[in-house]
Amino acid sequence: MEREEDDLTGKGTSKFSKMFWHGGSVYDAWFSCASNQVAQVLLTLPYSFSQLGMLSGILFQLFYGLMGSWTAYLISVLYVEYRTRKEREKVDFRNHVIQWFEVLDGLLGKHWRNAGLFFNCTFLLFGSVIQLIACASNIYYINDNLDKRTWTYIFGACCATTVFIPSFHNYRIWSFLGLMMTTFTAWYLTIASLVHGQVEGVKHSGPAKMVLYFTGATNILYTFGGHAVTVEIMHAMWKPQKFKLIYLVATLYVLTLTLPSASAVYWAFGDMLLTHSNAFSLLPRSGFRDVAIILMLIHQFITFGFACTPLYFVWEKAIGMHGSKSVFKRALARLPVVVPIWFLAIIFPFFGPINSTVGSLLVSFTVYIIPALAHMLTFAPPSARENAVERPPPFLGGWAGMYSMNFFVVVWVLVVGFGFGGWASMLNFIQQVHTFGLFTKCYQCPPHKAA
Repeated sequence: MEREEDDLTGKGTSKFSKMFWHGGSVYDAWFSCASNQVAQVLLTLPYSFSQLGMLSGILFQLFYGLMGSWTAYLISVLYVEYRTRKEREKVDFRNHVIQWFEVLDGLLGKHWRNAGLFFNCTFLLFGSVIQLIACASNIYYINDNLDKRTWTYIFGACCATTVFIPSFHNYRIWSFLGLMMTTFTAWYLTIASLVHGQVEGVKHSGPAKMVLYFTGATNILYTFGGHAVTVEIMHAMWKPQKFKLIYLVATLYVLTLTLPSASAVYWAFGDMLLTHSNAFSLLPRSGFRDVAIILMLIHQFITFGFACTPLYFVWEKAIGMHGSKSVFKRALARLPVVVPIWFLAIIFPFFGPINSTVGSLLVSFTVYIIPALAHMLTFAPPSARENAVERPPPFLGGWAGMYSMNFFVVVWVLVVGFGFGGWASMLNFIQQVHTFGLFTKCYQCPPHKAA
């Protein structure tokens, strides 16, 4: 597992390239996890607080943050187990990026591979769609001369340039900058809301309806379900076995951004957020707001690349281009992946509600239920437990404690996330379709701009 560092940082690589392009350290992985986790969801969490209420909003963030860290840890354990088994069989991964569905295939067989491939690819597809919708929604608050649908066309073309980024090894400078941008935006939202103060007659009636409550909870489930690219990030590391607690530490940092910003914006605007899913829409225009919007636009471009890169890998493998060393040929081969993402962003431009829908129907399985079940089944045979590369953490009480945690995750997410969350988010999503229609030009724009 440690051979790739020599391959990536050999004598032929310039110092500049090593510093900004070829990343594979623990710090690179941390920046990638933290940067990928928060993204545009930062702007919809105040909307979720208006649905949940302040107390539930804070508690769900803490709860799902810990649960997301747990299942990211499970994914890392399964990756190390799979890769160790394969390398014992002399399999060479120097020109091949391991992905989650391949881990499931190697450990549990083709049916698990197919399930993992379906949920992961569909989630990443809609995750990329959400980034395009967010780009259009944000830029509109700087320049409303064009409607949001036109901005979606423009940013779809811009985001298509991510086809030239070969792999997660090459996100070193981008993930670092992305997290700095999100940090600025989070503290701008917090400070600007506190300076603005509460609007006249502000109301904090949440939670008012069960549909809204579970929609908001599922958006937070989605917030801390950004580890669908954990395997790809691990594979980009020089020493993947060091991943273990990286996602937990990244989550703790992300909570220092999401809790203050969501709480402050909800405190200031209250129920107004129920019809303003983008936090930028309620804050007065200023130089700081425009800077925050521009930084988020750049970060959403980066996050689009994070979500799309695994899809590029799957497509390359399907058409036999994954082993090519030509960046240009691989970029051309990847372009068809961007087209359906572009199209879906134009059909469903519902910034906010689409997060909850994706969270309940896709994230719940992709990064919570499937990893927990896969871990239980992989180590069900006594021989697998005896020969496990990674043992359960001592504080859990051995394998029994590990299984108890996994069982709780499966039941909770299946009932609350997929069951109640799916019901609520689909009702809310259908309501948006009935209210605004598909292909709407300008979702939640002022009336004179929606024409």
